[in-house]
Amino acid sequence: MLRILRNSVFGLAVLIGLFSATPPASAAYPDRPVHWMIGFAAGGPVDIVARIMAQWLSDRLGQQFIVENRAGSGGNIAAAAAINAPADGYTLLFVAPNNAISTSLYKKLPYDFLRDTVPVASIMQLTNMLVVSNAMPVKTVQEFIDYCKANPGKISFASSGNGTSVHMSAELFKVMTKCDMVHVPYRGSAIAFPDIISNKVQLIFDNLPSALEQAKGGNVRALGVTSPQRWPGVPDVPAIAEIVPGFESVGFYGISAPKGTPGEVVEILNKAVGEALKDPKLVARLAETGGIPKPMTPAEFGKLVADETEKWRKVVEFAGVSVD
Repeated sequence: MLRILRNSVFGLAVLIGLFSATPPASAAYPDRPVHWMIGFAAGGPVDIVARIMAQWLSDRLGQQFIVENRAGSGGNIAAAAAINAPADGYTLLFVAPNNAISTSLYKKLPYDFLRDTVPVASIMQLTNMLVVSNAMPVKTVQEFIDYCKANPGKISFASSGNGTSVHMSAELFKVMTKCDMVHVPYRGSAIAFPDIISNKVQLIFDNLPSALEQAKGGNVRALGVTSPQRWPGVPDVPAIAEIVPGFESVGFYGISAPKGTPGEVVEILNKAVGEALKDPKLVARLAETGGIPKPMTPAEFGKLVADETEKWRKVVEFAGVSVD
């Protein structure tokens, strides 16, 4: 009897040792595919950058990072899907200015973005670019303002959805220049460009990656960037602020996760993104889209999102726009 008891105790001790030596699940992260929610249609600027980064992360971490396009409602459909997913690191959200803007623009969001997400990593900083249909008889920002004022209510601008920086850049421009333009929201800028090219809609303040691609291809005409000074990637394109003093709309791209995501997972992802932003090949690809790498700690990125949320709250109030 004593021998049996000793053997049982020994066996229990071995089991305890084995379990205590087993690392937590997050230490093996990721051990299955990761789904990355993108709030806009395939082919747009967010999608382009997400796929560049997703491929790098897939190669580095050994599991596929799957980009899921959940377009609509200014990116809020994707945000809601990510926030309601299990907080295990296997569902992430691509974060951009629309998430900061929606907090004040949308009156009935089913979540509180700052409360219900955790910041993971910053990817890059970028500007928007004002591009117009080639059919528009304007070649400069000043000529566009003059033409707009001479044709009030007859010019329409596209956006990648209500509450995006593409939308709000135009609203800010309207207020500061007294231009009367009609908003036409789409489910992503990639969907909007055919109508801009055909002049059904006359312009868009799009994120630089896709706007630059369309301008380089000769499909549209670039008039200005929304950064306070000329953007390094397109030094020949004037800043709108050169004509409209004080005009500014600079964006950011990054990653957040549902509240409660393990800190170890956040650390693994943040470190991986930081390494990616040191990779010359990846940095060169981001440069082609007009982006400037902007690595940050999770805390720094969280502060950026909070600061941007407050900044855009003031712009929303200034522009007097809202979405129910």
